[in-house]
Amino acid sequence: MTKLRAGEALTAKGWQQDLDIEIGPDGRIASIGPQAGEADVSVDLLLPAPVNLHSHAFQRAMAGLTEARGPDAGDSFWTWRRLMYRFLEQLTPDHAEAIAAQVFMEMAEAGYGAVAEFHYLHHGADGQPYGDLAEMSARIAAAASETGLGLTHLPVLYEFGGCDGRALQGGQRRFGNGKDQYAALHEAARGIIAEGPADWAIGVAPHSLRAVDEAGLTLARDQTGDGVFHMHLAEQVAEVEEVEAHLGARPVEWVLDNMPVDSRHCFIHCTQMTDSETDGLARTGAVAGLCPITESSLGDGIFNGTRYLGAGGTFGVGSDSNIQISLWEEAKTLEYSQRLRDRGRAMLATAQASTGRVIFDGLCKGGAQAAGRDSGALAVGGWADMIGLSTDNEFLCNRRGDALLDTLMVAGGGPAATRDVWSAGRHIVRDGRHVARDRIAARFKAVLSDLETEI
Repeated sequence: MTKLRAGEALTAKGWQQDLDIEIGPDGRIASIGPQAGEADVSVDLLLPAPVNLHSHAFQRAMAGLTEARGPDAGDSFWTWRRLMYRFLEQLTPDHAEAIAAQVFMEMAEAGYGAVAEFHYLHHGADGQPYGDLAEMSARIAAAASETGLGLTHLPVLYEFGGCDGRALQGGQRRFGNGKDQYAALHEAARGIIAEGPADWAIGVAPHSLRAVDEAGLTLARDQTGDGVFHMHLAEQVAEVEEVEAHLGARPVEWVLDNMPVDSRHCFIHCTQMTDSETDGLARTGAVAGLCPITESSLGDGIFNGTRYLGAGGTFGVGSDSNIQISLWEEAKTLEYSQRLRDRGRAMLATAQASTGRVIFDGLCKGGAQAAGRDSGALAVGGWADMIGLSTDNEFLCNRRGDALLDTLMVAGGGPAATRDVWSAGRHIVRDGRHVARDRIAARFKAVLSDLETEI
């Protein structure tokens, strides 16, 4: 057993003071009770560590390289995407593993306990599979193993370049699989995940309604069994128009009418929804996977959070393009987007709970659900995914209860206050630094020196 001592903790039963939490040898929380005897680690504040529910790890190496206006009349998601395709033509498996390790390390230091990696970089630059079909999945697993971060691996099915079934071109070719090849790749990836820690899991991720046909969606559901199902949905206006022209319905409308949507589903972005679509998605129990920093960067639009939460919808957050990996900035950007749109304050707060509490509770619950992970709360029997923070500093000022969550969200004190992070009991951040930071960061910097940065 490892015993943690917390001055204050947000448990499944609410805020509690002066607790001891024991982690069993299986990585799960064995007990929560009054302080007694000696402890191995002491923290001022203990919180559940959420899951980062949406990541494309390799895009971390692009951060800052796409901010100049190109020759087009106006830059957009679509011009950014073309630059992304050019960038990834350079990446080798060694590059991808080093970048993923850096990303997963930064996630841990930000307070995430696990990641759902939406993995579509499968093949070589010419689109040909590696000798080991799941080579790139193995590199993602190796990065998670090195960092100790919990992993839900989501191999992506990407069949076409658009709703018209056009062939993949350029950098897209690295993503592509026909149905039989995808089934083989997914089975190989399943074997890799099965050899990892007990908290790892695998799901499926048909990329989007633009890139997968109806038979592909069925294949993905069959492939995952009881696992989770993730898909990009209704991110951009042009995407909505393309899907509507091809399928005769808007993306969310089509999904609600044609798919057996339930709590195992996570739909990413959903920034282009009507009010009726928002209400309908909320009723399914599926997770809306929000990536507010990336959605802001790409000009996607603003998720209708006030209506969705008002309808009882489930949500979580992810770092997507990984240009900035910050749990608390994702939360703040979500709330502030609602304020800017509706010209008000505390938009997601309720009569019973503050903004920070509503968002933090929501993203803990939704992230765990989206990852198929038994986490998201400090409760006996769940995975010991936890954040230990110092409150005796100029950011948190020894505040208590929900005021701590509000302050972490709006004052940006997370990096300074976060001292320890555990993932399934693995103590991977100590004194504010990942235990393998120096080695991982040095390898990442060497990769950036290797890559062409003029894209």
